[in-house]
Amino acid sequence: MSETPNRPAPPHDTGSQTNTTIYAVAGPTASGKTEVAVKLALHVGGEVVNFDSVQIYKGIEIATAKPAIDERRGVPHHLIDYVDPRINYTAADWAKDAAVKIGEIEARGRTPILVGGTGFYLRTLRQPLFESPRTDLRLRHRLRRIREEHGAEHLHRMLLRVDAAAARDLFPNDSPRVMRALEVYFQTGERISEVRDRRSEPPELAGRIKVFVLNPPRNELYEKINRRTERHFAAGLVGEVEKLLAEGVPESSNALGAHGYRRVCEFLRGERTLASAIEKTKQDVRNYAKRQLTWFRREPDAIWLNGFGDSPEVEAELFLRSASY
Repeated sequence: MSETPNRPAPPHDTGSQTNTTIYAVAGPTASGKTEVAVKLALHVGGEVVNFDSVQIYKGIEIATAKPAIDERRGVPHHLIDYVDPRINYTAADWAKDAAVKIGEIEARGRTPILVGGTGFYLRTLRQPLFESPRTDLRLRHRLRRIREEHGAEHLHRMLLRVDAAAARDLFPNDSPRVMRALEVYFQTGERISEVRDRRSEPPELAGRIKVFVLNPPRNELYEKINRRTERHFAAGLVGEVEKLLAEGVPESSNALGAHGYRRVCEFLRGERTLASAIEKTKQDVRNYAKRQLTWFRREPDAIWLNGFGDSPEVEAELFLRSASY
């Protein structure tokens, strides 16, 4: 989904760009990535490419923080709201689509700005994955039920038994990647730790991506997450999930496995109260934000910006640091 720019390209943009910087604005959920990324886009003549793994889905609205039209301020946004929620879209799928969008943006003489918090998507673009089997939805559902009944640590212990090398590289709470490693093993009999080096060569654009990570004060971030979660439920999150289920979106889908949506499904199954769903969602999202920050600390070339995206100091530092590339 994209929009037509309401302004001409800056004078210095002259046709296709092949050796220019691609910016990535990353950070934890609720850190203000969209606001500062849009300002950067207006500053450099850019277009936004989303790398949030939930914002890609159509109909998944309330708890996703998709930027509203007025928040985009005329800046075209791509790879938002374009995947049917019944499809289990993967990081590899996103990387292919993102590479196409980046090429189109640069062909227009504009600057791609990747924006999101799904670090695995961004890394997959820079370091392509090996060819892995398509997701077996029945197996995925069984693994999710194990996680819900016994906890993420139980899945990690399962992986430790069948692929210790992969388990050592993953945090116990990193359920998506732990489950994927288990899926590869149970579907193919091969250990992901032994086959993951069968990667394609990184695309040319990988070396041009400069990553900036927002790092707001932790307590303030958690308070913001709590307030936002309450707003999502008040805005009708339960009704949205009921509608998606009625339309045939399975509970085992990636879309309904997202934070908030998963707990609402539990509430609708009678497994927890609404108050419990709200409080558990707050905890889930706070934990996720912590994992996001830990993930981006593993990116050796990332530039950290201490504050929220709406901070004038963060904006000034981003503009200053981006100008050096």
